[in-house]
Amino acid sequence: MDKKSDSDEPVYLVIGAYGGVGRELCMRLSKRGARLVIAGRDEDKLNALASTVNAHPVVVDACEYNQVQEAVNSALAVHGRLDGVANCVGSLILKPAHLTSVEEWSQTISTNLNSSFALLKFASKAMMATGGSIVFVSSAAAKIGLSNHEAIAAAKAGIEGMARSAAASYSRQKIRVNCVAPGMIETPLTQSLRANQTQFQASIDMHALGRIASPGEVASVIDWLLGAESAFVTGQSISVDGGLSSVRAKAAQR
Repeated sequence: MDKKSDSDEPVYLVIGAYGGVGRELCMRLSKRGARLVIAGRDEDKLNALASTVNAHPVVVDACEYNQVQEAVNSALAVHGRLDGVANCVGSLILKPAHLTSVEEWSQTISTNLNSSFALLKFASKAMMATGGSIVFVSSAAAKIGLSNHEAIAAAKAGIEGMARSAAASYSRQKIRVNCVAPGMIETPLTQSLRANQTQFQASIDMHALGRIASPGEVASVIDWLLGAESAFVTGQSISVDGGLSSVRAKAAQR
């Protein structure tokens, strides 16, 4: 897609589009006829996904403010408007604070919180006259204390606080801002954790439903938050965590 269209179908920008959750989200949005601009760092993966979901690809490092701005501008240039954005970029670090380097801390904050602020900054301006939906990915670690999650918990809690404030700031412009907060998801990001069967089983047991999420289960909630069906929902962080942050189930029978 490289020409501006007069179609009434919504226009969405997805950053981190070819990751586990991002890819599932793009597939869902495409199936319901949305026009997509997809962004990420790996040009080959981006182009492969773009051909699958008929999207306009933009190579972006989400940690760079000017590149996020370019992605938003691309959506406006190609389609003439922007109805929703989702930031599916993320990282995972499981270390206590005293073993976390300054570089690891900075990278975690940049990848998660700074990228979300950049998207908020430029997408809100683009939607000021027309309204729209902004969705971020938080974590169950922002809601409860999980050991060795200090850096990622801080980044994700920052995203949730930012989203609530932005929901208030832009409410009169009909811009909705929400988060989804998953527990562990079966994605490439968690592959190394799942490789250790003992640790993986311990993680499973923390989820009341006795399993971890599929990418599609998280993407479906983001899809809903982007669409008109959730038009009266803003300032929320919706847990998609199998009960991890709120339920203590009976011990599993072995």
